[in-house]
Amino acid sequence: MAMATTTSSTLSSLSSLSLHSSPRFSLLPHTTTISTRPTCFSSFSSLSSSSSRSTAAFRPKAGPEPETIFLQNDDPEEEDVVFEPPEVPEGFVEPPSFDEGPMETEDEIAAAYEELYGPAYSGVSVLGNDIYVMDSKVKKLGGFGSKVKKEKVRDGFEERVVQVRRVTKVVKGGKQLHFRAIVVVGDKQGQVGVGVGKAKEVIAAVQKSAVNARRNIISVPLTKYSTFPHRSEGDYGAAKVMLRPASPGTGVIAGGAVRIVLEMAGVENALGKQLGSNNALNNARATVVAVQKMRQFREVSLDRGIPMEELWKN
Repeated sequence: MAMATTTSSTLSSLSSLSLHSSPRFSLLPHTTTISTRPTCFSSFSSLSSSSSRSTAAFRPKAGPEPETIFLQNDDPEEEDVVFEPPEVPEGFVEPPSFDEGPMETEDEIAAAYEELYGPAYSGVSVLGNDIYVMDSKVKKLGGFGSKVKKEKVRDGFEERVVQVRRVTKVVKGGKQLHFRAIVVVGDKQGQVGVGVGKAKEVIAAVQKSAVNARRNIISVPLTKYSTFPHRSEGDYGAAKVMLRPASPGTGVIAGGAVRIVLEMAGVENALGKQLGSNNALNNARATVVAVQKMRQFREVSLDRGIPMEELWKN
């Protein structure tokens, strides 16, 4: 029993020493407290606190609030506002209204249009040929379900078909058949033109060639006896045509395409001869070339600066 009392007193003294002494000199095992909060959150909290302090340092100071004004009268019409127009200066003349002015003439309207948009279309192409009668002049008649009919152009020119030939084109699937038409148009007053056109139908080919002939109209110099002023020759390809003037009552002595071209031009007395090729298109164009070489006597006298009597003497 004595030993039990001594051990209990020894333990009590040791426990009293552990409670009052520092952990360095304690006989009991030393325990340390570990924080469960991670270091990253602690660093982020420190950064956020420092940034909040910096923004608070640069934050502008709040000034006085803007004053709000309330209108007592929301309806401006109720206010008594008197409108005073400006005084009219001396010598002021009120301009006339747009409707009371005189009507503009067609020349003034055309001049204003050209000033805004440039010169209008004059009917002359880049090559200088008159094309005022083309497909746009051809009127189409007929309604829905009916065949389209085209009315002939009434421009004073007559048409004469010189030749219609079948032409074939060999393709991968076989042969394609088309028609080629040569047409001469003229007013029998010194205007004539030769054209050619191709199409799958004869009527369409003739119409296309007539339009092409109207685009290539030339003037034929004629004397008062409806003949040429002098001799001329023309070549086109392998065809060569010779033209000679004739006395009144002779008539047109020529054959093939040359005769048709001269008759449509209004020539009544002339001699023509085809030399070389017998191709109708080349002979017709050779005739046009020969006619373009001709000149009137007055033109030559003006160019040379001598009277027409001197030309007859030479």
